[in-house]
Amino acid sequence: MPANNTPFLTVFLLFLGLLRFDSIPGLEAATLASVPGVYVFGDSLVDAGNNNYLPLSLRKATYPPNGIDFPGQIPTGRFCNGKNAADIIAENFGFPLPPPYLSLYLLIKNEREAAAVTGINFASAGAGIFNSDDQTTGQAIPLSQQLNNWLSIHEELTKKLGPSEAKVHISKSLFVIVIGSNDILDYFGSLELRQKSNPQQYMRSIADKFKKQLKRIHETGTPRILIFGVGPLGCMPRHRAKNSTIHECNKDASMFASLYNEALVKMLQELKQELQSSMTYSYFDLFKSINDINSNPARYGLADSTSACCGRGKLNADIPCVLPFVSFCSDRTKYLFWDFYGHPTEAGSRVIVDLMFADDPHYMSPLTLSQLVSP
Repeated sequence: MPANNTPFLTVFLLFLGLLRFDSIPGLEAATLASVPGVYVFGDSLVDAGNNNYLPLSLRKATYPPNGIDFPGQIPTGRFCNGKNAADIIAENFGFPLPPPYLSLYLLIKNEREAAAVTGINFASAGAGIFNSDDQTTGQAIPLSQQLNNWLSIHEELTKKLGPSEAKVHISKSLFVIVIGSNDILDYFGSLELRQKSNPQQYMRSIADKFKKQLKRIHETGTPRILIFGVGPLGCMPRHRAKNSTIHECNKDASMFASLYNEALVKMLQELKQELQSSMTYSYFDLFKSINDINSNPARYGLADSTSACCGRGKLNADIPCVLPFVSFCSDRTKYLFWDFYGHPTEAGSRVIVDLMFADDPHYMSPLTLSQLVSP
């Protein structure tokens, strides 16, 4: 585990010319080095293995071919062939991969303290903004509990660094939040929920709940918050495959995602007005980025943005990515999606993160990423 001098080491290696950031467009090394830690919250898009430690959870990526391109070629709990977006973001800032929060009890005290400083991953597959244990597929850690887990790390940081230094550390750190898809899909798949609330009402209720959780984060400090919108959920391979002719996206699922993103953006603007200068955030438009990739995958170095790399049947989307029942593509660098749930391949995540780090206001608002993390 790294020591707590990682930002200093990053600058030192840059000075020696042993570390390069010029492959990351839009952000300069000094800006990257100004972030002392990366803390991740969310669902299966960024879960690094927390669900491995939930005995009743069925949402675990602990089986091959998951992890086939991860160092050591082992499944780690990431729903991916390799690294996910949270890993890549942390690496781009010069940090090691944030370990799963629930793995920390396996570490000795010094290792746990070091990880607490440079970053922790609290995400859980199946997690939502509403407090749910994901009744369909077993346990998950909802956002509210992820924030409770953060409070324990906040306490450790305060003890290790002291109250004043911990406050500065948190204010400069990056909090990455990728969540909301499961709440929307619950609504999409539930006739009961759809009869109780129209789409606009329900999506606003998700955003309102999220607002309360963001206030909880804000109360622990004033971190820089990077919030992902939800992608076009109807364009997941499993939804496309149900259209047996031309494999179009499911319009309702994508429409619900778009309505939620609108409610999310409005909520963030309202929260910013309430908290004034003490809240600093960027919204990353995942919906727009995925649509742009879908419209011209070759522009982004991909060949397929509709099929799953791992699976079987139409678009490799008839069954989940579980051996021995599936096959997987030989060149994972050419596929956007890894499995029928729409988890990106490592290559797909790198394309998405590159769009974020390109510092293009087309995808980021109200601040670009360099503005968010500027010293």
